[in-house]
Amino acid sequence: KIHYMFGGQAAFPIVFRASTGGGRSAAAQHSQSPHPMFMGLAGLKIVMPTTPYDAKGLMKSAIRDNNPVIFFEDQMLPRMGITGHVPEEEYTVPIGVADIKREGSDVTIVAISKMVVEALAAAETLAAEGISAEVIDPRTLVPMDSGAIRASVRKTGRVVIVDEACITCGAAAEIAALVTEDPETFRAMKAPVKRVCAPDVPIPYAPIMEQFCIPDRDQVIAGVREVLQ
Repeated sequence: KIHYMFGGQAAFPIVFRASTGGGRSAAAQHSQSPHPMFMGLAGLKIVMPTTPYDAKGLMKSAIRDNNPVIFFEDQMLPRMGITGHVPEEEYTVPIGVADIKREGSDVTIVAISKMVVEALAAAETLAAEGISAEVIDPRTLVPMDSGAIRASVRKTGRVVIVDEACITCGAAAEIAALVTEDPETFRAMKAPVKRVCAPDVPIPYAPIMEQFCIPDRDQVIAGVREVLQ
């Protein structure tokens, strides 16, 4: 808040790089997704890339930003074999701009970090059933690209929001609010918002219990089918 307290005369350009997410049986202390706790701190920007391309581009933007930025990286993305082309030449990915990872017309799936991987897998399965799902990766939680998300929901009329964090007071709740608070988007909706998140419990150590808590593609598919009923 230094920028505000000194009337814009001082800045605090710093990047905090942090890991997030479970899936490694690291128990409650090292498996939580803490990003919602920081979303309400005014003046702090939060980015959560999914792909290697976005990670490099967003990191460069974060370093160049004149504000404090938390750069969250999901611990499981490298273990999941997520790869992609990363240009050696200079480029940036702008903070505050979402990315449409897959276009669709029946339902919008807004997924955060490694949940994008689960959402894309779910969309592939649903496509075989004739269901066209659009997958949006916000990439930045603060500021959020509300325009891209609302435009997609106005097109499809349905939205499923997928986040590994606990369901209460999370990023999914904020996305649900920005969707339903916009009159034009709300009028276009054909079904209530569906959130697919972790329950409000510490992430267990036991693998089978941990898997139960962390959202996956099957839960995404179930959520999509629910809003399509």
